[in-house]
Amino acid sequence: MPNITVEGPKIEDIEIKRNLVRELTDAAVKAYEFPAQSIVVLIKENSPDNVGVGGQLISDRTRT
Repeated sequence: MPNITVEGPKIEDIEIKRNLVRELTDAAVKAYEFPAQSIVVLIKENSPDNVGVGGQLISDRTRT
């Protein structure tokens, strides 16, 4: 059973999340030729306070 994990900022719109899961599942079905019911998609949403790039929190980068 393929697992797909997406990590990124919070997606507020549930319809966008539904489309993301649907499109990732469709791509995995084509690549692996497994049924959609066997594809697991996990969305891990990270706050800008919990992600650092270049030694600096993203939340700090957007404040300057």
